[in-house]
Amino acid sequence: MHLRAAVYGLSAVSRVAAVSSVYETAPIGGPEQGPFLNAVVLINTARTPGGLLRELLVIERSRGRVRDTQWGPRTLDLDLILWDRQMITEPGLAVPHPRMLDRRFVLEPLLEVWPDARMPDGSSIAASSSAVGLQGLERVAATLDSAEHGGT
Repeated sequence: MHLRAAVYGLSAVSRVAAVSSVYETAPIGGPEQGPFLNAVVLINTARTPGGLLRELLVIERSRGRVRDTQWGPRTLDLDLILWDRQMITEPGLAVPHPRMLDRRFVLEPLLEVWPDARMPDGSSIAASSSAVGLQGLERVAATLDSAEHGGT
């Protein structure tokens, strides 16, 4: 399973503090494709944001990720969503993720593993999430193990 491999890859470069449940959502934008599985992994790392992003891209490629169609089908898509309460703008990297507050499939699992998460300006992510509809989000597994076996 690609999600399990992603967590394993992250654990090789950081300390994994928590892993959310697995959620299924319909794709937003892009070509016709099947639903996505989503999860959030909370980590502690000594890497810089740019260094961590490079590691995320290595993990994606190791799972067969090919970037040929924007928002197209993919084996794995790892995003750097938050970095404590810092705002980061580097070539190819914007943190907080620019569309995170519009995406229930990011907010729901994020708040599951980090309920008191805040934006760099101090605003509550939980308060922001109440303005976002369900967007076809469905919790399909409480753990990555149960996601592999089809149960919750």
